[in-house]
Amino acid sequence: MDKMDEELKCPVCGSLFKDPIILPCSHNVCLACARNIIVQTPEGETPPQSRASGNSDYDYLDMDKMSMYSETDSGYGSYTPCLKSPNGVRVFPPAMVHRHCSITCPLCHRSVSLDERGLRGFPRNRLLEAIVSRYQQSRAAAVKCQLCDRNPVEATVMCEQCDVFYCTPCQQRCHPSRGPLAKHRLVPPTQVAVAGQQQPAATPRKQATCPDHDMENYSMYCLNCKIPVCYQCLEEGKHGKHDVKPLGVMWKQHKCQLSQALNGVSDKAKDAKEFLVQLKNMLQQIQENGVEFEACLVAQCDALIDALTRQKAKLLTKVTKEREYKLKVVRDQITHCTMKLRQTTGMMEYCLEVIKENDPSGFLQISDALIKRVQSSQDQWVKGALEAKVGPEFDLTVNTDPLLQSIQQLDFIQAKAEAPAVPSAPLLQLEKCCTRNNSATLAWRVTTIPSNPIEGYVLELDDGSGGQYREVYVGKETVCTVDGLHFNSSYNARVKAYNSIGVGPYSKTVILKTSDVAWFTFDPTSAHRDIVLSNENQTVSCNSYDDRVVLGTAAFSKGAHYWELTVDRYDNHPDPAFGVARINTMKDMMLGKDDKAWAMYVDNNRSWFMHNNSHTNRAEGGITKGSTVGILLDLNKHTLTFYINKEQHGPVAFENLEGVFMPAVSLNRNVQVTLLTGLEVPKNIKQP
Repeated sequence: MDKMDEELKCPVCGSLFKDPIILPCSHNVCLACARNIIVQTPEGETPPQSRASGNSDYDYLDMDKMSMYSETDSGYGSYTPCLKSPNGVRVFPPAMVHRHCSITCPLCHRSVSLDERGLRGFPRNRLLEAIVSRYQQSRAAAVKCQLCDRNPVEATVMCEQCDVFYCTPCQQRCHPSRGPLAKHRLVPPTQVAVAGQQQPAATPRKQATCPDHDMENYSMYCLNCKIPVCYQCLEEGKHGKHDVKPLGVMWKQHKCQLSQALNGVSDKAKDAKEFLVQLKNMLQQIQENGVEFEACLVAQCDALIDALTRQKAKLLTKVTKEREYKLKVVRDQITHCTMKLRQTTGMMEYCLEVIKENDPSGFLQISDALIKRVQSSQDQWVKGALEAKVGPEFDLTVNTDPLLQSIQQLDFIQAKAEAPAVPSAPLLQLEKCCTRNNSATLAWRVTTIPSNPIEGYVLELDDGSGGQYREVYVGKETVCTVDGLHFNSSYNARVKAYNSIGVGPYSKTVILKTSDVAWFTFDPTSAHRDIVLSNENQTVSCNSYDDRVVLGTAAFSKGAHYWELTVDRYDNHPDPAFGVARINTMKDMMLGKDDKAWAMYVDNNRSWFMHNNSHTNRAEGGITKGSTVGILLDLNKHTLTFYINKEQHGPVAFENLEGVFMPAVSLNRNVQVTLLTGLEVPKNIKQP
């Protein structure tokens, strides 16, 4: 019965119910406690109703209103509350009950006014009283083991022959059911009275009588008021017109209903017990699975670290091979150059000795061959002999960003198998997206890892004028640089991911603006092998007496662009050419001799425009050391115009230019020029 202790305790005093009464809300309180929580209300006021405040204290009358009534006038005494009861309910001192009083349920806070009968108007809960009485008797009958050394526990058996109460451990240790003790009779202790203590005799329960008619027993049940009534209540009282049924019939009916309800609760309680067993078993399973999973995770991470270590060893091997290769090439070149230098030095010393001789005929016999040897030796030194075949830099780049991103995204996937789905929209990383000149770099990452792995991404850009999107990249990387965009243009970019299920939604659009003016250098990758670049690829010269072509790193297809070239060296009146070209123009002849270049070639006195080896528009005026040649490519008007020393040189050189053009220069060893970019477009162009 210990489990139903709380059901048998008064919510006011916290002790077992004593003379419990039933409030209209169906909750119970002790009769004495009910007297303590009666509150007097001013005449004409209704008692405070229940409030959903969650406060355990009662809502009594405002103290300002209470002060209006003196103790003599109210007949109730002081309103100062005493300390709280064990259940947190404020208890007031007993007072004389008057007609304007109310009582509030300590559990549901529902208030009800008392009539002239006072607390006698509430029925006594005789059933609860009988249960409490039985509970007290069962507790009094509990017998402790007489052989426990400390803290005796409740006895489970009693030996009739030995007249001793045992708990189970003491009975097994001191009174085993074998040998001479096997014939002793062990009985439950509840069947035996404790020595020297008598069980209270059961008293017959008095039949309940009607509180309004003391001489009448309950015989009927009012269906409207849901309370038992007597015959006199039906004849004289307020229940005369109510629906009633015999008390015995309703008793059996409600017992049947309660039994049925208990069956349902019993099933739920049984399920709850089984569920508790499962939860307790789950504790052990969680502990074991956690240890096992941790070990598995450590093993997986160790395997990744081992794989990274092996890959690091492979990369270090490649670096070692590259270093050894460079060292070998440089050592071989040192050996070869040392040998040639020794030969050249010997030849020079021999020639000096020859020059010292005063024999003309003898000198002329060998001079022609000697001159050819010297010239041949000079040509050998010029043609790349004094250039290192390899550089000190290592052209090996390890891109760790995708691996680092994968490590950062390493996480647990859902244990349950998810329905196959396309990837979610990638997230463009604005802090990594940028533009440089007419190139744009975009980076993105996935926000959630789908059940089906991502196979790749599709990056799309519009045309820079708000037109249709086009695919510019398809692959597995999450960083992409797009070259060849228009200058001074705004591009809309978006990306989507795809897997074996299909293509996912687009990311949010990001807007990238290219540079207003072009900043570029000469391109060493597409230049002729005789071209020599310096000053961070902004200065160009040539090793050959023939004209050689070099292009710029920028490509133009839209807008107006202007750049200049300063003449640093100008010897023996050469005629360098300046202009624009396609990327596949010929590199071993003067610029403009093929149909893929448009140029102006100029000497120290005059200039000509040339395209497809056609010379036009001869103009007076040339260049010297320190002169500046300007090129204006206006693809809005599709024209090409030239300038010398900030002044337009001749009319508009070429018209109707369409497509993609790259800055270009052709020169020989007698000329050196330096490129200047990022310049504003000149105004006041002379029209033809």
